[in-house]
Amino acid sequence: MADLVKKEESKTNLAKNLGISRSSLYYKSILKEKDKIFKEEIIQVMTNNKAYGHKRIAYALGRNKKKVLRVMKKFGLKPQRMRSKKPSKKDDLNQEPTSIPNLIKDLEIERINQVWATDFTYLIYFGRFIYLATIIDIFTRRIVGWEVSVRHDVELVKGALINALANNPAPDIIHSDQGSEYRSNDFLNLVKSSSIDISMSKKSSPWENGYKESFYSEFKLELGHPQCHPNLGELVEAISQQIHYYNYERIHTALRCPPMIFEQKLKVEKTKILNWEISIQ
Repeated sequence: MADLVKKEESKTNLAKNLGISRSSLYYKSILKEKDKIFKEEIIQVMTNNKAYGHKRIAYALGRNKKKVLRVMKKFGLKPQRMRSKKPSKKDDLNQEPTSIPNLIKDLEIERINQVWATDFTYLIYFGRFIYLATIIDIFTRRIVGWEVSVRHDVELVKGALINALANNPAPDIIHSDQGSEYRSNDFLNLVKSSSIDISMSKKSSPWENGYKESFYSEFKLELGHPQCHPNLGELVEAISQQIHYYNYERIHTALRCPPMIFEQKLKVEKTKILNWEISIQ
C-alpha cells in the first residue's frame, strides 16, 4: 500500500514539474485500451461483411471514418478485395463499333427507373464458367434483375432483362457495353418492344459502364468460393442470397445505407409531398 501511494505521489510531482495535468500521464494507456475494444467492434463488422472498407465500417458503427481507419492501420486490419474482369469474347475482339450512342454520359440521373445499367461476369465452378448477368438501377443502386447461365449468349442478357421487367416498371433507358449479346437483334427487339431507349458505352471504354464494374469488383469476394457449393442449384441459391444481401443489408458508400432502404426512403418522401400537394388544393 505504501509503495502504491509513493508511485501516485511521484506521478503527481512529475506532472507538476512538467506543467501538465496528472490525468495526461494516463492518456496513452487509456487510449490503448479503447482502441483494443474498438478493434473488436471493427472485426465483428468485417466478419459479417467481408468486403467492407473503413468507410462502410464507419457507417455501420456510426463512428468517425478517420478513427476507424486509424485503428485498422494500427492493428493491421485489411478487408480482402478482389478485382475481376469478365473473359474477352472472340466474337467481340474485331467487332465493328455500334452506331448506338451513349445517352447517359452527360445525363443528370435524378429518379428511380430513369436509367438501368446491365453487364455480366463469370464464376469459375469446377473447371467451367458460370455466367451471371445483372441489371442495376443507377439512381438507387438496387439490383432489379438477374440471370445465371452456363453460356454467355443473348438468352443470358435477355433473361436478366425479363426478370427485371417482371418486377419493376420499365426504365426510360437501359445502358450496356458493346458486347455482341447486347447488340443482337433479339436483345434490341426486346428493349424496343418494352419502349426503352438503348444506350451503349464506346468500344473499349469500361469506365462508361462503371456502375456495373463497381458492383462486380466485390461481389465475388462477398459470395465466397463457388466450389463451396456442391451443385449448381446451391450455387444459384447462394447468388440469390448474396444479391438480397446487397440490396437489403450491405451499406453502399454513396448512399450510406443499403439500396432498398434508400429506395424506401425516397418513396416515403414522395408520398409526403403528394399528400401535402393534395392538402393545399
